[in-house]
Amino acid sequence: MPDTHKPTVLVVDDTPDNIALLSEVLKQDYRIKAALNGPLALQIASATDKPDIILLDVMMPQMDGYEVCKALKRDPITAGIPIIFVTAKSDVEDEKYGFSLGAVDYITKPISPPLVKARVKSQLVIYDQARHLEKLVQERTQELIQTRYEIIRRLGRAAEFKDNETGMHVVRMSWFSRYLAEEIGQSDEWCDLLFNAAPMHDIGKIGIPDRILLKPGKLDPDEWEIMQKHALYGAEILGEHASPLLQMAKEVAITHHEKWNGKGYPHGLRGDDIPLSGRIVAIADVFDALTSERPYKRAWSEEEAVALLQKEAGEHFDPALIPPFINCLPRIRETQNMYRDAEE
Repeated sequence: MPDTHKPTVLVVDDTPDNIALLSEVLKQDYRIKAALNGPLALQIASATDKPDIILLDVMMPQMDGYEVCKALKRDPITAGIPIIFVTAKSDVEDEKYGFSLGAVDYITKPISPPLVKARVKSQLVIYDQARHLEKLVQERTQELIQTRYEIIRRLGRAAEFKDNETGMHVVRMSWFSRYLAEEIGQSDEWCDLLFNAAPMHDIGKIGIPDRILLKPGKLDPDEWEIMQKHALYGAEILGEHASPLLQMAKEVAITHHEKWNGKGYPHGLRGDDIPLSGRIVAIADVFDALTSERPYKRAWSEEEAVALLQKEAGEHFDPALIPPFINCLPRIRETQNMYRDAEE
C-alpha cells in the first residue's frame, strides 16, 4: 500500500528511543509523524495534512500530555482526532483523568507491540465510522436545508404568479437584497437568511381579492386600504416560529412597505425603527419593480430608477443604504440578464 493511502499516526514523546520503538511497531501499516514536545505536536496536528490518530506521552517537560490533550480538544480543527495516552503512569486515577480530557484509550509502558497495533487499529476503525456517519449527516442536513429553502422560494413565487406571470421578480430582488447586505458588511449567516427570506415579502398577496390585485387602473381609497393589508396577511401566514429564517421572513413581509419618513404601512414605522431587513428589501423590491416591464407600464432605465432612489433617500428609503446599493449595480445587471422575465 502506498504511504499516501496509509492512515497517519502522530507519536509524541520527549524520548527519541520511545518514538523509535513505536515507529518500528507501526511503520508497516501507517505513516508515522513524530514530535519531541507538546508545542510541535500541536503544530503538526493542526496542519493541512492532519494525523488520523495521536499517541501521546503524558510526562513531558515544558508541556505535559494532559495540557497537549486539552489544547487539541479546544481547537475545532483537531478536536475530533482520537488520542491514546502512552505512559508509565498506570494509576487508575491517572487513566480516569486522561479519559475525562477526551482520550479514547490508555496504553502503559513498557508497551506490548501486539497490544499497540490492536488498540490503534480498533480506534481508527471507530474514527473512520464516526467520520463516515458525520459526512452522511451533513449531506442529509444540507439536503433538508436546500429543500426547505426551495419550498420557501416557491411559496414566494406563488404569490407573485397572481400579478407577475413568471415570478422572476422574487428571484431578482432576493439577489439584490443579498448584494446590498453583503456590501454593508453583514455576516454571511445573516446574508443567507435575508436571501432566503426575501422571496416571502409579498406572500400576503394571496389574501388579496383578484378584483383588487389585478385591477388595471388606479385603486380607489377602499381598495388601497385592502391592498395594504397584504403586509399583515403575510405576517399572519408566516406566523410565530422558532426558525430564524421564518422569523426574518415574517419581519420582511410586515416591514418592507414601511418608509424612512414614517409614512409607510402597515404601522407607520420611522427610521431605524424599521428593521434592517425591511429597509434593504424595500430598496431591492422597488428597484426591480421599476426596471421591469409590465402590461401596465414600460421598464424604467437603470439611470431613471437610480435617480428615483436618490430622490427618495431620506423619504422612502434609508439614505445610508442608497450609495452601497448603487455600488452593487454591476452585480445587479448580471442578475437581471440571468433572470429575465419570459416575455422579455
